[in-house]
Amino acid sequence: MELLAIAIGGALGAVARFTLGNQINHLTGIEFPYSTLLVNIIGSFLIGIAFVFLVEKALWGAVWRSALMVGFLGAFTTFSTFSMQALGLLEEGRLMAAGGYIGSSVVVCILAVYAGMALARHVS
Repeated sequence: MELLAIAIGGALGAVARFTLGNQINHLTGIEFPYSTLLVNIIGSFLIGIAFVFLVEKALWGAVWRSALMVGFLGAFTTFSTFSMQALGLLEEGRLMAAGGYIGSSVVVCILAVYAGMALARHVS
């Protein structure tokens, strides 16, 4: 049952990432990887919330934790894409853009996890 939950969550997360990424690219263009950055920030925030409710408080069972955290958010976030795009910026010689992208992705996503956890702890 848990593997099925991960598969369903993963399919939904991948579709959500694709859809949201395309919408962001439509708004911002593709000169800078804003879509990947924003999806990673949103996913990091959501995994912070999910961690509090599904792991710390264990409000739902392991199947829900696997479906949401491993499946949906695992497929929704795009760290492998981030790595490829960061390398592309470096290979293009766009060191400032690459540094800004790498730094903001790591720092802001960590802060987003913290914010998600703080929010979830506050409302529960």
